Amino acid sequence: MERPRILEDPIAVRLIGSEYARDLERASHTVARDFRSFMAVRSRYAEDRLAEAVARGVRQYVILGAGLDTFAYRNPFPSLRVFEVDFPATQEWKHEVLASAAVAVPDSVTYVALDFEHKTLSTGLDEAGFDVDAPAFFGWLGVVPYLTLAAFRATLNAITQLPAGSGVSLDYAVAPETLSKVGRVAFDALAGRVAAAGEPFQLFFTPETMAVELSRAGFDRVEQLDSDDLNEIYFKDRADGLKLSAVKLGMLVTAWKDQGLDGKPAR
Repeated sequence: MERPRILEDPIAVRLIGSEYARDLERASHTVARDFRSFMAVRSRYAEDRLAEAVARGVRQYVILGAGLDTFAYRNPFPSLRVFEVDFPATQEWKHEVLASAAVAVPDSVTYVALDFEHKTLSTGLDEAGFDVDAPAFFGWLGVVPYLTLAAFRATLNAITQLPAGSGVSLDYAVAPETLSKVGRVAFDALAGRVAAAGEPFQLFFTPETMAVELSRAGFDRVEQLDSDDLNEIYFKDRADGLKLSAVKLGMLVTAWKDQGLDGKPAR
């Protein structure tokens, strides 16, 4: 809807289908505009970090909780293999949506149907042909707030078992007790909606506690960005005034593993 675009994604509207036109008016609302901006910029941010990983030789990208993520179908990197990890039922639905929109599935994408209650991430990836002896980058967006702390830590540990050069981009919900009054009102409204949908928020962090978790898991380098940082990088000097609001419900993070399990740096 806005120009210039934060994220160049020619596939998303095709997946929405005929409902797109009906959603335009609602999407112009102030709250919806802020929400759309965050959805777009978190994908743009993760894909920018992925591009850095590819430039350093990473050839595997794992999208955790892929949902309707479209990267695999507009992947600009010929040598990059994409693994989409999600619940079996969600992947079946995605296949139907892709088929309805006539979106071709490239040979470079591998679907990993995984129920975390019955199989670990490492096992699921191994069975799908993932190379555990090569570094990989992970995109983990819109998932962490719904996890238990144990599940969050288990996933981080699975990533840090991979060779040096591996990394992950994720977003997390800021601990509600640290929010401003306006932020808390916005959080309560959003939390009520997701709880009513059967998927309540249950995991929150501060920048300090997130840094501790990532360090404990074995990551060597961490970048954390809030709304102010993202506005400076992606929304600065826009004529239309598009930017993230000051509510600051979530943050974006990238963590890199620069050293291997043997303590040697990535080559």
